[in-house]
Amino acid sequence: MRRVAQSPLAIVFLGAVAAFAWNAGYDAATGDGQAAADGPTDQDDQRLTPIVEGVRPPTREPEPPIVREGPRVLREPAEDELGFDISIEDRDGHSMDALHRALRRAERGEGQARLMFYGASHVASDLFTGYIRRELQRRFGDAGHGIILPAHPWPSYRHRDIDMDSSRRRWDSERVRASTREVDHYGVAGTYVETDRAGAWGRVSTEDGELGANASLFDLYYLEQPEGGSFDVFLDGRPVQRVSTAGEGTQGGYATFRVPDGAHQMELRTIGDGMVRLFGVAVERETPGVIVDTLGINGARARYHLKWDDTLYREHLRRRQPDLVVVAYGTNESGDEVPIERYEARVRQVMARIRETVPDASCLLVGPSDRPVRLDDGTFEDRPRTHELIASQHRVAVELGCGFFDLVSFSGGPLSMVEWAAADPSYGSGDHVHYTRRGYERLGESLLAALLEGYTSPTTAPDPE
Repeated sequence: MRRVAQSPLAIVFLGAVAAFAWNAGYDAATGDGQAAADGPTDQDDQRLTPIVEGVRPPTREPEPPIVREGPRVLREPAEDELGFDISIEDRDGHSMDALHRALRRAERGEGQARLMFYGASHVASDLFTGYIRRELQRRFGDAGHGIILPAHPWPSYRHRDIDMDSSRRRWDSERVRASTREVDHYGVAGTYVETDRAGAWGRVSTEDGELGANASLFDLYYLEQPEGGSFDVFLDGRPVQRVSTAGEGTQGGYATFRVPDGAHQMELRTIGDGMVRLFGVAVERETPGVIVDTLGINGARARYHLKWDDTLYREHLRRRQPDLVVVAYGTNESGDEVPIERYEARVRQVMARIRETVPDASCLLVGPSDRPVRLDDGTFEDRPRTHELIASQHRVAVELGCGFFDLVSFSGGPLSMVEWAAADPSYGSGDHVHYTRRGYERLGESLLAALLEGYTSPTTAPDPE
């Protein structure tokens, strides 16, 4: 296989041709256009790791510099095809071993493979993640949709292959923003919906179709807190339980409901006797197969994870039992002015917490997509900070034993977004930040090929476990 590049400098110019985008017209229509260019610059100057006075950190030999060769091309693109199928870069070629072991269990009919995708609006669209979910479930089995908010946290919130609806103007929602200074209980998805009003409702339903048509388990995540309110749970229109979220302390609460495997609908209705905060409901099947959680937030940055209450975040992450955790940020940060050293330290902190919490899972960093700068004369120039972010994410991935997937190389290098947006049919949107559905699905195709590189079926090779 040929490499896209042989040096960190060459990779900037030779990558592959993009597909990391959401239909910008959708956001424009809903008025929720926070994506890869949103949010003020972070001015928080607090140290990430406090230094205790009088205690000197231990000295150690400096680590040898990480030499980056760039991703390999897994498949030469067809004529007129945008985007390259490139490899995941990692330390030793084994960063996806845990994922592959889980997929072999699923293929043998002995277990499930669980994937979690964190990110900003690219992930929030559930377009490339939805493509990956569908293709993996077709091959390895449909074990359910994964976790979803039971009510809209913002107007454009959506997931593929599942239906959800909620009352309007009765739910409030919150998520970390650049101005956020306090740590709060945001939960596994980094956002929540809450209300103290009576009659607020949220509804999640399986869909008719090849995938997503069945469920046998609804696992509801909420906040238990002093003077917490109550809500009623309905399954297929029938009341089954009143859940109180009141408790002596503030901590995670759960309500699990099992039903015969098939088409189902869960509905929640608040009583109005106190605040109810909901983090999500996992819609699953107790059968072998694949589950893909899409946990994207428009306008988010990787460092926002550090504002999510540590205890609750770890508890939720362990409860999801992931075999792969994907962290896909950077396009937003390419417009920030946070010093690159501070940016890298925070990404390292985010990924280190994930590695510590679920050490047996594979982990993957997905870098920023190409985001050219439009000049006054209508032409475009490259954004150098994007490549600093790529280098930082690659270093963190290699240091912590994770993989790294380079979106700029995938899309064809700097300014590839200009080509994607000008293509007919278009793969990139007119804002030169987001992509169309076609572009997203091309990304899903390429990333899936990278995730499965080296996978061996249990019918052709023994499991190395």
